[in-house]
Amino acid sequence: MAMQISPLAGKPANVEMLVDLPKLLTAYYTEIPDPLVAEQQVAFGTSGHRGSAFKKSFNEWHILAISQAICQYRLQQNIDGPLFLGFDTHALSYPAFATALEVLAANKVEVMIAERDEYTPTPVISHAILSYNRGRKQGLADGIVITPSHNPPHEGGFKYNPPNGGPAELAVTNWIETQANALLRNKIREVKRIAFETALQSTTTHRYNYLGAYIDDLSHVIDMKVISDSQISLGVDPLGGAGVHYWGPIAEKYRLNLTVVNKIVDPTFRFMTVDWDGQIRMDPSSPYAMQNLINLKDRFEIAFACDTDHDRHGIVTRGQGLLTPNHYFSAAISYLFQQRPQWSAKAGVGKTVVSSRMIDYVTAGLKRQLYEVPVGFKWFVDGLLDGTLGFCCEESAGASFLRLDGSVWTTDKDGIISCLLAAEITARMGRDPGELYQELTKQYGDPVYERLEAAATVQQKERLKKLSADQVTTKTLAGEKILSILTKAPSNQAPIGGLKVIAENGWFAVRPSGTESIYKIYAESFLGKEHLQRILSEAQMIAGSKWD
Repeated sequence: MAMQISPLAGKPANVEMLVDLPKLLTAYYTEIPDPLVAEQQVAFGTSGHRGSAFKKSFNEWHILAISQAICQYRLQQNIDGPLFLGFDTHALSYPAFATALEVLAANKVEVMIAERDEYTPTPVISHAILSYNRGRKQGLADGIVITPSHNPPHEGGFKYNPPNGGPAELAVTNWIETQANALLRNKIREVKRIAFETALQSTTTHRYNYLGAYIDDLSHVIDMKVISDSQISLGVDPLGGAGVHYWGPIAEKYRLNLTVVNKIVDPTFRFMTVDWDGQIRMDPSSPYAMQNLINLKDRFEIAFACDTDHDRHGIVTRGQGLLTPNHYFSAAISYLFQQRPQWSAKAGVGKTVVSSRMIDYVTAGLKRQLYEVPVGFKWFVDGLLDGTLGFCCEESAGASFLRLDGSVWTTDKDGIISCLLAAEITARMGRDPGELYQELTKQYGDPVYERLEAAATVQQKERLKKLSADQVTTKTLAGEKILSILTKAPSNQAPIGGLKVIAENGWFAVRPSGTESIYKIYAESFLGKEHLQRILSEAQMIAGSKWD
């Protein structure tokens, strides 16, 4: 399964690969999904329903059905506060926003939409829900974010965040999915909708200043003064995403020496360099997709980027270039738990089973609890809400953490505060996160980590999800005794949707993606690159032999 790196990877996107927008938008409105075909049904992965209008997996009917199902869920759960609705810059996001509003308004839901039809980052919706619900016991708010995250330009995505502000848990998404598919099978006859123009003018539709509310509150989660006082030079590339108009006002309000290097919004994302597989993908943790940002490393002391809905980050330092998420998280954890005196002494660290073991060592060194869960930010929501988790992260460059006073900031990933934290670390320590990480390796070792991806059908993904420990017949991994084989996460015993095999100095995990038609193998070694390659090849044999 060696990852086939495209010869186009890291190079500017060429005209042939740009999405045909008129065809994509026409497909959204005209193609009708077949509810009996698995690939065309509503399916909530790790982060909402995703798909493409070209493949009949993200069309107007899907959005009508999901929006109506959410209205029914709200009724059933007595959720009767406002619904905060936001969308990103993908081509399908605004049409889906219009469709959703038609249904929400017809169902008499109080909806908060952005002033001036502004794009709205995922963390901003989470922040708005939590800010509204603070101190309330009834009339609680929830939200919808329309985004396929960093996925290619032809894709769409639709996420529901309940009143806890985070990604909906499995029981909730299963319920919505079941209702939505029933509506599709019945040719959406039970869906209530009114014209978009009428929905916009409806008495239940309100304008909300998302941008101002979020930016004004940033000084309660990041030490903005220390960044401002230092006047370190910062460069940001919003990658044409939902936070594109947030960075200027942030710099202005907090007097930061910050330059927005790219203000272009273009739904073809033609300004990107191409990702590993020859696709345009706004993944801020990919060195191929981040080539333009990496080229800025000598221009700024810290440069950073966020994906399209601004819930993930990419950090570039002068010495290290693009930091891997695992390296950055290790440095961030080490810094935060020593620089946030108001956090509870019991606040722990949340990580997913496929994140680096370095995080375990740093956490233990700080005498903090580690909370290790399956992939999916929903597993961290309760811990962030009650302050028992100070910092939570996913290997794919998503994280959030508590306010300075130890209370909740967001329960969804926040790429904006992750970027600003890199600036705070550099300003206060006089050393950037890359340098801090290098210091940690002297203490805990210097692991090498890799993630491989390959195409997988729906059927293959289902089989991979069901891998069990007894299917691993070998007793060793890359020459070391296998210490444990996990199919459930250590901290909450939830299924990891795959398998993790652990030895003393290395491990691997294999799982299908919850959002794309691929499967992933993650591996790490504390004994160097050669040992890592042995782990990877043995992992592929174990995973590959289980297809049939």
